[in-house]
Amino acid sequence: MIRCVSPIDGSVYAERAVLDPAQARAAVDRARAAQPGWAERDLDERIALVMKGVENIGEMNDDIVPELAHQMGRPVRYGGEFGGFEERASYMAGIAKDALSDIVIEDSAAFRRVIKRVPHGLVLVVAPWNYPYMTAINSVAPALIAGNAVMLKHASQTPLVGERMAAAFHAAGVPEDVFQNVFLDHQTTSDLIAARSFGFVNFTGSVGGGQAIERAAAGTFTGIGLELGGKDPGYVCDDADLDAAVDTLIDGAMFNSGQCCCGIERIYVAEPHFDAFVAKAVEIVSAYKLGNPLDPETTLGPMAHVRFAAEVRAQVQEAVDAGAKAHIPTFEADDGGAYLSPQILTDVTHEMRVMREESFGPVVGIMPVRDDAEAIKLMNDSHFGLTASVWTPDTARAEAIADRIETGTVFMNRADYLDPGLCWTGCKDTGRGGGLSLIGYHNLTRPKSYHLKKA
Repeated sequence: MIRCVSPIDGSVYAERAVLDPAQARAAVDRARAAQPGWAERDLDERIALVMKGVENIGEMNDDIVPELAHQMGRPVRYGGEFGGFEERASYMAGIAKDALSDIVIEDSAAFRRVIKRVPHGLVLVVAPWNYPYMTAINSVAPALIAGNAVMLKHASQTPLVGERMAAAFHAAGVPEDVFQNVFLDHQTTSDLIAARSFGFVNFTGSVGGGQAIERAAAGTFTGIGLELGGKDPGYVCDDADLDAAVDTLIDGAMFNSGQCCCGIERIYVAEPHFDAFVAKAVEIVSAYKLGNPLDPETTLGPMAHVRFAAEVRAQVQEAVDAGAKAHIPTFEADDGGAYLSPQILTDVTHEMRVMREESFGPVVGIMPVRDDAEAIKLMNDSHFGLTASVWTPDTARAEAIADRIETGTVFMNRADYLDPGLCWTGCKDTGRGGGLSLIGYHNLTRPKSYHLKKA
């Protein structure tokens, strides 16, 4: 059984039986049999059906928002994920014709030479719990639009999300065998990958999970896209708009209880701004209300699971024991379990785990830096590379800094946002591949060349 233990009160909110190996193989067989007929449909038809499925999710939003609070703890006041869900799907639908168009090299009396983008066949999407709708649609929408069949395996913390998406897309007219929500245990998932069941696997989750996917796929030549951990930095230059930097970076560190793929986990501030930045940050975080996510007054909900909160507490305590200063007193609602007080740390060093390892919680370490060179060195002192945020009014300066940061995306004067027009990608232990944008379509299809000599 897959069980979702609600962070609200520790009760079992939902449970589902996993498919046994024979049932899982049968699901794969149905998907693979249905995929050619789906790919033969006109592209406009596939786009329309996918976007109708997206619309159907929007109509469910009033029910989805409290479900998310129960499953992973996000406060209902933030209204769910439909805005980003629709934005990403709409963008990918809008660029599909150009992204999937033939590349004609020659069409003369003698030859027709062309490169086409063809679907992989069956795509497995393994989605995480922290932004369960938006992360899933990143791959589901373009994979279906490109003519693939899709199997969606969602995180055990958010089992209702896949069911909602399947119901919405089936009601829109996407065939049930073309888009399947499946409940699989880790071993069955690995066995299916090892058996070459999929043309492509997209996984968002932990580094350990990504390593397991790679091991399962070893020798199969299955295409893989991995978005794994992050330790995203922010750098506040000496010419930055301080108020804007504090507001955005602290929100990026604390929103969703710090459980954001591209959330800010460490901040480097030019020495002249350091004291003021910290004071403003402490003021902001001290005003948060930690509590039940179903309460519309709550601004900070529980972490999705007690064990996630325990890891953040351990990192904070280790840092304090090593000399870091904790600025935020324990909140009254902090229960020692999933309800975790936010924290701002100074006097931190890169010898501390809280500045090196992924925290994925409402904690951020802040360090002063002398200049751009020191900031770049510290930002690159990480095993991860998803995003980085640079704060300066000088675009040339920001781009020069960005050129030297080892990361997938660099923001200037913003943070914690996924632009569907740009490739969502990472480097180092953050993973491989790229989603969304034109490149997302290229990863969810393969090139096929036609060299036709005319009689």
